[in-house]
Amino acid sequence: MPTAKSAAPVPAVEGRSPRGSARRTASPGEPAHWTAVVGLALGIFTIVTTEILPIGMLTGLADDFGVSDGRAGLLMTLPGVLAALCAPLVAVAVGRLDRRIVLTALMALLVGANLLTACAPAFWVVLVARALVGLVIGGFWSIGAGLAPRLVPAASVATATAVVFAAVPAGSVLGVPAGTLLGEHVGRRAAFVVLAALALAVAVLLATSLPALPVDTVTRPRTLAALLRVRGVRVGLAVTGLVVVGHFAAYTYVTAFLRDTTHVDGTRITVFLLLYGAAGVAGNFVAGAALTRGPRRTFAVAAIGIAAAVLLFPALGRTWPGAVGLLVVWGFAYGAVPAASQTWFARAAPDAREGAMVVFTASFQATLAGGAFLGGAVVDATSTSAVMLLSGVLCLATAATVALAPGPEGR
Repeated sequence: MPTAKSAAPVPAVEGRSPRGSARRTASPGEPAHWTAVVGLALGIFTIVTTEILPIGMLTGLADDFGVSDGRAGLLMTLPGVLAALCAPLVAVAVGRLDRRIVLTALMALLVGANLLTACAPAFWVVLVARALVGLVIGGFWSIGAGLAPRLVPAASVATATAVVFAAVPAGSVLGVPAGTLLGEHVGRRAAFVVLAALALAVAVLLATSLPALPVDTVTRPRTLAALLRVRGVRVGLAVTGLVVVGHFAAYTYVTAFLRDTTHVDGTRITVFLLLYGAAGVAGNFVAGAALTRGPRRTFAVAAIGIAAAVLLFPALGRTWPGAVGLLVVWGFAYGAVPAASQTWFARAAPDAREGAMVVFTASFQATLAGGAFLGGAVVDATSTSAVMLLSGVLCLATAATVALAPGPEGR
């Protein structure tokens, strides 16, 4: 593991199981567990969709429970904050427990959280349910995001990682229109029953398709503390923080820009965002191939792509064609970010892969919430155009940091 001056293992913090270390990748002679890879992707898709579904029905939920729109916004911020806090807590708490059992149990907990939301008699009960969603996000992401190397041979790891992370843009985009459509056609409470059914199906798929996944290392608090002293991890935190804050500061308010400045109605906004999501899925798979050569160039190109799109949005996004074109560029570029960030952390700490995924998950969720908060503050003080410009500056700073700072291996 790299330090500030060299690359050397840090066995003292790894807490290896006395039963031995599991292989980091599947051997060429073993079958590839592609069904399990798809199960992980569907799990992340279900989690992401559950996290952002309330955006599409926030006003209606506020009316149902007799709270203000601002207070209803806790349904979005609470899971993100708790996910960042729970990522290390869950990883430490599960110790040596087989990861197949952990992931299946977390998905079962998501079933319960969605059912609790569906039948909640009061707003505080919904908040409890959303807190459980945050726990699931933190635990599932930190454990499941880095499992692709244990499910497929080394030659297929990049493809498997791309499949898993394709769920992020898909869930991010489909979640909002899904919330709107389900809320209108089956009711807001029934929408969460639908998500509970999806989570149950994924739990069954994971339980039946994942192989036994004994731990290769036990994540302990000192493991995470040691990771924060690794130069490559610290750089990963910086570049992930900058680009995710920049992206979500602007993306949280892109609907407001399209409505108020581009003058697009709700139906067309949904279509525009679906195009953004499709571009994100494509960008994710292109990044998957590029990441076999390392995350540095992919990260820089993605940050520059996002910067170009958001900096041009206040000028060119005023027309429908301009807005669509920039959203496609934006989506394609951002589609590469989650996989590039995950790969960066994995390469920075190859001997503490699960610990690295904990740091990745916590930083990603914390900066996601921070970006949305920053964007709201800027929009309240100025305008949606101003937040686009701020986002562009942060993404350019990401590219500069990637270019000037050491890579994930510390050099």
